[in-house]
Amino acid sequence: MYTLDDTIVAISTPIGEGGIGIVRLSGPEALPIAARLFRRPGNQPLGEPESHKLTYGHVLDPASGRVVDEVLLAYMRAPHTYTRQDVVEINAHGGIVPLREIVALCLKHGARTANEGEFTLRAFLSGRLDLAQAEAVLDVIRARTEASLRVAVDQLGGRLSARVREIRDGLVGALAHVEATIDFPEEDLPIPDIDPALAQAERQLRDLLQEADRGMIYRQGIRTAIVGRPNVGKSSLLNALLRMERAIVTPIPGTTRDTLEELVNLQGVPLVLVDTAGINETQDVIEQMGIERSRRSAERADLVLLVVDGSEPPTLADEQVSALTANRPTIVVVNKSDLPAAWDTSTFRPDAPHVSISALTGAGLPALEGCIIETVFSGGVTASDQPVASNPRHRDAFRRALEHVADARRALTQGLGADLVAIDLTEATNALGQVTGETASEDLLDTIFSNFCIGK
Repeated sequence: MYTLDDTIVAISTPIGEGGIGIVRLSGPEALPIAARLFRRPGNQPLGEPESHKLTYGHVLDPASGRVVDEVLLAYMRAPHTYTRQDVVEINAHGGIVPLREIVALCLKHGARTANEGEFTLRAFLSGRLDLAQAEAVLDVIRARTEASLRVAVDQLGGRLSARVREIRDGLVGALAHVEATIDFPEEDLPIPDIDPALAQAERQLRDLLQEADRGMIYRQGIRTAIVGRPNVGKSSLLNALLRMERAIVTPIPGTTRDTLEELVNLQGVPLVLVDTAGINETQDVIEQMGIERSRRSAERADLVLLVVDGSEPPTLADEQVSALTANRPTIVVVNKSDLPAAWDTSTFRPDAPHVSISALTGAGLPALEGCIIETVFSGGVTASDQPVASNPRHRDAFRRALEHVADARRALTQGLGADLVAIDLTEATNALGQVTGETASEDLLDTIFSNFCIGK
């Protein structure tokens, strides 16, 4: 069982050297513990500092009087804090040794080490954040583009939660009407006409599911494999998309012998570009290992950029690479447009979009980037001011809720009885409650907050 009765401590800044490092305490003994370790100038005690103001001084080891570090201490009085408990943050120098010594002194004087995500867990348990907002904290930290940050901040602000609660409240109201007919069977009450309310919930859930698909792209990124036979310009394409010389490029076939991954921000979408070894027949053992990794990268990719050389006739190796990508979303990138064309590339993989480029000169790159975005979103709108669900767990909850609402509507249509309708509506409301936390189990909370770092 979770407890809010003790005081926890952790380093809340990344481990390593830096200008400052922060040790955070939260709990009823946060201020007394800090007061035992802190001295103002002139060896004056901390006393009762003003809330949400910085106090200059030093952290001392009370047993020896030894100064551990020069610090700024921030005391934040409950309930106006992140956890809605008393919080103390000690801003020390950013070396690992002083920070660990301060934590050790806090532990010695009554605190315990915080678990992963326990500060945010306490914010959730105290009602400051709901579960969707708590998960958004981690998404803000991990955001890789401005668009993914915007999605996370929207969720942190509670806009997604408000939409989920609106749908859930409507279902709870419909469930109450159904349960009234079950609770008073002697009255022989008919099931009220709740189908319009369920139809509205179904539409809203479909909208959320559609947004979740788009939101997960912003959150997780698109794994994009650049594949092709040797020397068609895969590494040159990677460098061109990155706007930097990241991969080694030579006229010698087989230069790339392993996969190389880089992240690029493409109109707000995180694109994980995977440059692969050229796929062909070879007796070189090391090259064979790289080719096998290339095959696996193509199989796992969300999107494949299949590069061919427009200045040379196609080879059997081109066809073999194409066969590997037949079951993946693919864009055919016809490279070397700065040279005379040697064949009609439109006959190659006619099922996939084609973009002609020159990785050497940069010609065609804007068209390729636009084609990638269009393929990723299937022509849909990429920018939106609406709150967007971006969490796979939320998407699964919306899917389950939608299935149960649809089952409830079918039960109504087929006259199967109020009890069966009530079962499906209960499951739907429970699924939505898992998004915001009303029906979240302790196991679910453990799973979610174990992904956080200690100190957040």
